[in-house]
This record gives sequence, structure tokens and C-alpha cells, in this order.
Amino acid sequence: MNRYGLAGVFYASTLLFAPGAAHAGVETALSLVPHRAVYDLKLKDLSDRSGIEGMFGRMVYEFTGSACSGFTTNFRFVTKIDTGEEQRVNDQQTTTFENIKARQFRFDTKSFTDEKLDKQVTGEATDAKTNLAISLAKPDKRDVTLTPSQFPTEHMLEVIDHAKQGKRFFEARVFDGSEDGDKSLLTSTVVGAQQQPKSDDEEAQLAGEFAKTPYWPVTIAYYNEDAQSDSTPVYRMSFKLYDNGITRDLTMDYGDFVLSGTLSKLEVLGKPAQEKCN
Repeated sequence: MNRYGLAGVFYASTLLFAPGAAHAGVETALSLVPHRAVYDLKLKDLSDRSGIEGMFGRMVYEFTGSACSGFTTNFRFVTKIDTGEEQRVNDQQTTTFENIKARQFRFDTKSFTDEKLDKQVTGEATDAKTNLAISLAKPDKRDVTLTPSQFPTEHMLEVIDHAKQGKRFFEARVFDGSEDGDKSLLTSTVVGAQQQPKSDDEEAQLAGEFAKTPYWPVTIAYYNEDAQSDSTPVYRMSFKLYDNGITRDLTMDYGDFVLSGTLSKLEVLGKPAQEKCN
């Protein structure tokens, strides 16, 4: 989802995970639905500082796997940007694998401008009790050690767990391999009360068999790891979340401009695995 997006905690002290939190995450993960979602992107708002006059695009999010064997995410984010003087196409392609039980995460991101590769970031990370160990292969081979963090799917599972329990606010530290793959983000999440889709909600109908099921409105703000208490977030994402991990009605606020993402196609790729993890 951030990407969805798919993370982190917005406070200075080290985040200590509660005993059994990983187990709760695995149990919730058993309900996640493998799926491919396509979102149409358009410019919702912009400031004079943005340096752009127009933007539109498409985002494709594919989520497969299981709680026991691990989850694979394929994500593609393509935008066409008009600056008034030129137009360019940005294309980000990311593949990740996350093993919740083993607390391991692999990531590979390629960023293109007008079909030319600008940067590739490849590596893997392991979250231990005392640190987050990252081994980067591209663009340069190096090892990085960070404060223990959640990975993207694990963080989303925590959002769902809090939503089910009626807990409206929480903070977390998350590592997703973005940017240069060597930093975590601090996040602050607000979960609204569960809602039912309205009869005139056309986007909800595109959710297929889930069209009439309830969802939670969620907003997640992402901060740099060294952010101060009064800092402005790097970006903020809002969306409607189903308890099976599917999201729709996205708003991505990058400060100088805001994009909206409307679900245009949803394909279910299988049912939640009924396996029991050892």
C-alpha cells in the first residue's frame, strides 16, 4: 500500500515491540487477500513551489504469498509530469519479499526517467531485537545498522489490528528500502471509525465482492528519522482500508503537490492461505 507505501515511529526513544506482537501479525496475515490493484492517478492540488503545471499517471500494486511462506509485492508507479517547459515520464518499479516470521525483507527498486535508468537500489534487511541489519548490493555494496523497525506488510498488519481493536492512534518505525535503502521512516497513524460504503460510491463497486463490506479511513504521516517534534512530514497518505489488506480512494500529499489515486481495477489472485505456521 505505501507504498504503500507502503513506516516508522514519531518519537525520539527506541520503539520496543510488545511480546507476542509478531504472532498477532501472523494471525492477521492469514486473512490477507492476494490481489492486483490498479489506481488512476491525477493531480489534486499543488503550490507555486512545486515547479509543475500538471501530472497524471497510474499505479499498479500486486500482492501475493502467505503468512507462513512470505509475501511478495510488485509495485509500479508511473507519472507524466508537465513543468510548463518540458514533459517527462517517471517510472518506479519495486519488488519486495517479506518474511514476517523470520523478520527478513528483500527489496529491489529501479527508477527511470523517460525510459532511462536513473538509479537501482537492491538489498536485504533482517530485524533483530537489538538492531536492523541491512546489506546493500546496489548502487554500492555496504552494510548499515539501524534501530529495530517494522517492514511494510508487518506495519499494515498492525494498522489492521489497531483498527479492529478500536485504537485510533499509534506510532511506528518502518523500513521499506526506499530512497537509498539506508534509512527508516517514523510514522504516525490515525485510524477512523469503521464505515459502510455509500450506495452512490462508484469506486466501491470496483472492489467487486468486497464492495459492500466495511472499511476504515486511515491516514499515515511519514517523517525523517531525525525529525523534531514539530517537524512537517515528508509526505502523508490517506486511504480506505479493508480488513483483507485491500485499499482504495488514495490521497498522497507530498507537501508541494497532492495526488489522488482512484481504484480502476481489482483482480483477486487467490484466497487467503488457510495454513498454520509452525
